[in-house]
Amino acid sequence: METLVNVIVTLFVFAFGAAIGSFLNVVIYRIPAGLSLIHPPSRCPKCSHKLGSRENVPILGWLWLRGRCRWCRSPISIRYPLVEAATALLFGLVFWKFGFELSTLGYWAFCSWLLALSLIDVDTMTLPNALTQSGLVLGLVFQGTRGGSDFSQIPHNLMFGIVGAVLGIWLFEIIRWVGTLVFGQEAMGGGDPKLAAMIGAWLGWKYLLLTGFLACALGTAFGVVAILLTQMGRRHPIRFGPFLGLGAALTLFWGEKMISTYMKFFFPLY
Repeated sequence: METLVNVIVTLFVFAFGAAIGSFLNVVIYRIPAGLSLIHPPSRCPKCSHKLGSRENVPILGWLWLRGRCRWCRSPISIRYPLVEAATALLFGLVFWKFGFELSTLGYWAFCSWLLALSLIDVDTMTLPNALTQSGLVLGLVFQGTRGGSDFSQIPHNLMFGIVGAVLGIWLFEIIRWVGTLVFGQEAMGGGDPKLAAMIGAWLGWKYLLLTGFLACALGTAFGVVAILLTQMGRRHPIRFGPFLGLGAALTLFWGEKMISTYMKFFFPLY
């Protein structure tokens, strides 16, 4: 009986995550374009035909249509079901780690913001203020609720998020300024420090530093491989938002283990 309940709950979490992923597809496309998230309803980008209820079912709708519009037969990007599947997986990972806790709802929102911002950066090389700022505010609200009914913890938790946010924007602004000075060109977009501030508000200063380290390591590895494969020039700009987002997600799920392993390896006496 317990196994059956676990299966049902897991399926619900995945279905809910996929549905949120479907909405994220709308956010990723419409916010950079300055369009409403509500009107008009979902439609084919080619013929503008409104999608029916079956066509709107996350993941399955794309499979049912075989990746083509039912009306004009134009191809529908496979990225739509991939975003839905990725969101479902993220929601599943958050639930498996945090269980039936209020923090699960918070981290579902956090992962949704990270995914949307990362893909917008891939598409447009921008990180919209509407998302970074709202994500930062939501992160501080999340910190304020972590104490539950113990209201004495609210100031401490809020300060935890504020310090992380301030460190994030200052640290990455310094990196941006130094990098621009050294390389003689814009080293980092103006939205990256704001994204770092958002991440700091959610994860705090310690995990922000780990996120920054992972993002730089992943970004450097990607750049080196791309250059070696002649896919990118040495001075070609790299979208750093996706690496920050990936670093933050890795930190959320395995950051504690990473830091613990690091401390045991380099500082065994402590």
